[in-house]
Amino acid sequence: MHSHLIPGIDDGSPTMETSIEMIREFVAMGYKKIITTPHVMSDYYKNTPEIILGGLKQVKEELIKHNISIEIEAAAEYNLDDGLETLIDNKQILTFGDNYVLFELPFMQEPRNFQEIVFKFQTNGYKPILAHPERYSFWHKNFEKFEELKAKGILLQLNLMSLTGHYNLDTKKIAEKMVDANLIDLVGTDCHRMDHLNIIKSFADTKYFNMLANNPILQNNRL
Repeated sequence: MHSHLIPGIDDGSPTMETSIEMIREFVAMGYKKIITTPHVMSDYYKNTPEIILGGLKQVKEELIKHNISIEIEAAAEYNLDDGLETLIDNKQILTFGDNYVLFELPFMQEPRNFQEIVFKFQTNGYKPILAHPERYSFWHKNFEKFEELKAKGILLQLNLMSLTGHYNLDTKKIAEKMVDANLIDLVGTDCHRMDHLNIIKSFADTKYFNMLANNPILQNNRL
């Protein structure tokens, strides 16, 4: 429920050929459904629902041509920047499942308007999912923050690659601690490139991957 597979609109797949190659690999790995989520950033990736859904339509058409059978939907990964509040006010938010919306934070520090944006999401009927909270190093020494987020109705989505040490060892330790504490609501590949899938495949039978399989996380077939 978190990937970057629509070609040429963010830092994910650069071409349709690459998108098809990655989706073919998802199928080979046993995935039945993908919810791909291109970046939306007001100053960089100015993707609109029309751009994203238009790209999704092209990907679906190409999958049919290649006889690749997988369910694929699209939403977005919204950056909490100066433009997000306007998108909420103008109802330009792409959701999936039961009005879920995926959003991410800047990596340097917690935004001052973080709580206000969450409240605005919720009062507008959206169910906010925070992307890869384990990657925000400004919370690494304040583990109670993750429990606080959950208490405020924010769902937490873990990147599978965080458990592999791909980002750094501190992120890996926090990811493992969050799994141990049953704080994870959803998992995602955050796949941008084929090597991301190769990394995930190589860790598929490790301890924390197996623990997640037995945790009460939301599955795509229920989204």
